[in-house]
Amino acid sequence: MLRRLLLQLYRLGVLVAIAWIVRAHYVRMRIEGYAPITVEEVRAIFPKATELRPDASERAGMFVWDDGGHQMGYVLRTSPVTDGIIGYRGWTDTLVAFDPALHVVGVRLRSSQDTEEHAGDVRDDRYFLKTWNGKSWDAVARTTPEQAHIEGVSGATMTSMAMAEGIMRRLRSADAALALRPPPIRFKWVDAGLVLIIVLGIVMAFRGTHGRPWLRRSFQVLVIGYVGFLAGAPLAQSLLAGWSQNGVPWRSAPALVLLAAAALSVPWAARKPLYCHQLCPHGAAQELLGHFAPRRWRVALPKTFAAGLRWLPPLLLGLVVIITIMALPLDLAHLEPFDAYSLRAAGIATTAIAVVGLIASLFVPMAYCRFGCPTGALLEFIRGRGATDHFGRRDIAALLLVGLAEGFAWKYQALHAWMIGAS
Repeated sequence: MLRRLLLQLYRLGVLVAIAWIVRAHYVRMRIEGYAPITVEEVRAIFPKATELRPDASERAGMFVWDDGGHQMGYVLRTSPVTDGIIGYRGWTDTLVAFDPALHVVGVRLRSSQDTEEHAGDVRDDRYFLKTWNGKSWDAVARTTPEQAHIEGVSGATMTSMAMAEGIMRRLRSADAALALRPPPIRFKWVDAGLVLIIVLGIVMAFRGTHGRPWLRRSFQVLVIGYVGFLAGAPLAQSLLAGWSQNGVPWRSAPALVLLAAAALSVPWAARKPLYCHQLCPHGAAQELLGHFAPRRWRVALPKTFAAGLRWLPPLLLGLVVIITIMALPLDLAHLEPFDAYSLRAAGIATTAIAVVGLIASLFVPMAYCRFGCPTGALLEFIRGRGATDHFGRRDIAALLLVGLAEGFAWKYQALHAWMIGAS
């Protein structure tokens, strides 16, 4: 019993770890962009700095820590928020450093699209760079360069004034974002219907439909029509990856979040494959087609070929991790058929996968679910199997997937630079 519990906790931990890595990576990318603040750079103001920790709030800066575990201050960069402020010929990115009480202790010009001479004049003007020292965040954010009587650097007036405007606008932008109230929970009639279907699916998963095949067929038609075409709520890698990146939209899509929670928790805790067997519109469509197709159409795949095909879903999960971490210009929706149920959003690739999968199910029962679905593979990974369950190859593969995610996040800048150079 304890062994099975630890195994299930391990599997849950794997999913949480991957989601956490993706989320932390995107928080860091939102803050750092493609020119991250470095510890070496910060040491010009905080000589004892040893670590920078991202601030996930709307301030979008970095906490500065020393090797004794004490927060020394806070730093942020003005770019890309202020890239629309043009000096002589382009934007200027500035480092602004604060003490723990958010009073300015230093300003440094990081980079500029203006000429090197203009940027150099600003970097060399220590009097100008000390303009904001000692002022609080609020005092800087609530003034303009004119109100603060800031004079530009001689010979680099446009660059220095753009830098001053950028600092103040960057702080005001953060304050405006912090002042926004969270939106109310939007629970619509479509959500109510989806919740009802989730409840019915759970009941059917535990009670079954033995002796009443008409009930299962009717429910499958309901799932295809409502979850698929009407609500447009199939679970997919594009959805789960987006939530890992940006957060779970429980206020704007509460029923969809409930569907995902049930799809993960029921098989994890009760060993019942809820979503794939009961609530997936594409799975329901395949099962219906397979039921009505003549038995003489069925094809028995060679064992070695079938075994090879079973590697496709986990390999696709690895591809999803790479695409997500590296922010590659590839739409994850094109790896699965589920967007085909949203008729207005359906692309050629996802429609083709959906059609091919449905046709294949006429000859090989549940062909796409068995040999092509990464979302199904993820849900199957989390599902417990009772007394026969044990640590196996899929658990080792899952751990390697965590390592893959962490490796790509760790070496993102180098990999991104290599990709840009290779292209």
